[in-house]
Amino acid sequence: MTTAFEINPDIKVIIPAYNEADSIAAVIKEIPNSVSEIIVVNNNSSDNTLKNAENAGATVLTENRKGYGYACLKGMQYIAEQSNPPHIIVFIDGDYSDYPEELTKIVEPILQDDKDFVIGARVKRLREGGSMTPQQIFGNWLATFLMKLLFGATYTDLGPFRAIKYDKLLELQMEDKTYGWTVEMQLKALKKKLSYTEVPVRYKKRIGISKVSGTVKGSIFAGIKILSWIFKYSIK
Repeated sequence: MTTAFEINPDIKVIIPAYNEADSIAAVIKEIPNSVSEIIVVNNNSSDNTLKNAENAGATVLTENRKGYGYACLKGMQYIAEQSNPPHIIVFIDGDYSDYPEELTKIVEPILQDDKDFVIGARVKRLREGGSMTPQQIFGNWLATFLMKLLFGATYTDLGPFRAIKYDKLLELQMEDKTYGWTVEMQLKALKKKLSYTEVPVRYKKRIGISKVSGTVKGSIFAGIKILSWIFKYSIK
């Protein structure tokens, strides 16, 4: 099955970035040329993230309110103000833990099979040792297990490397400002009955220290936010 925009899809990438000066240029450089625009949202960084992203050729926005969701929403707001909306939005982190060139794998199910939503699944056999912390591995297992139990979902990961049709993204009416962004998207995709799939992707140790899983506070807050979204939807 083919889609109307298979031959020449307009794909834009949103990269939330907080103090990713050492990695952001490498992420931008390895994103395939088929992407029409790379949007880096500088999320109140205190280093040279903004400068390095600009020098690498990205469109750089600034969101001073700290939070992964705030940064993603800023990127979406920028796209919404453009006269020609894209077909596909890809989200990827700025820490170089993903392999940006695998974007072609991420969007393929949308282009070839008309899927609405695709998650890059960080499967164990493709993960570099130590690239995910024990709390990340457990948190992913618990969240996806609960979504399977409560909603019949087939998710195995909350991976941040993901692609979604732009019109479907708008339908989700995303609102989370911080740690719950990824799970909110997956839950709302279930509620809206979007067609979705996962694509196994490679994953390596990030450059620098994670602002979420790298701290006890970040891990706890992320866990609480993720579980709160799941249980919020389970009682609707």
